[in-house]
Formats: sequence, structure tokens, C-alpha cells
Amino acid sequence: MTSRQHRRRVRVWFGEHVIAQYVAEAPLAARYEQAMRRRFAGLRVTNDLLGPQDSTDN
Repeated sequence: MTSRQHRRRVRVWFGEHVIAQYVAEAPLAARYEQAMRRRFAGLRVTNDLLGPQDSTDN
């Protein structure tokens, strides 16, 4: 396990408006993305890379 984890931002879009947003490490973000795709089948769901996060943030 490394001290730096890549974070992802999952967003649910209604047209040009973000109606839900979630930031987490990749596995949790992927799980959330799939749940949002099932819940909001007609809306766009994006899962974007945010970059590494130090686990020792102060």
C-alpha cells in the first residue's frame, strides 16, 4: 500500500448542472459511479481523475 492514493471525482449532470458530486479513491468512486448510473439512468455521469492525495495532509 502506498501513501499516495489517486482520487476521482464522480458527478451526475442534469443538462449543464451538477446535481451530485462525490470525491474518493478510485475503487470507491467506481462503486459510486455505478450506483448513480443505475439510479439516474437518463443522466450523464462522469468519473474524472483528480490526482494523488498525500495521506498525511495537515
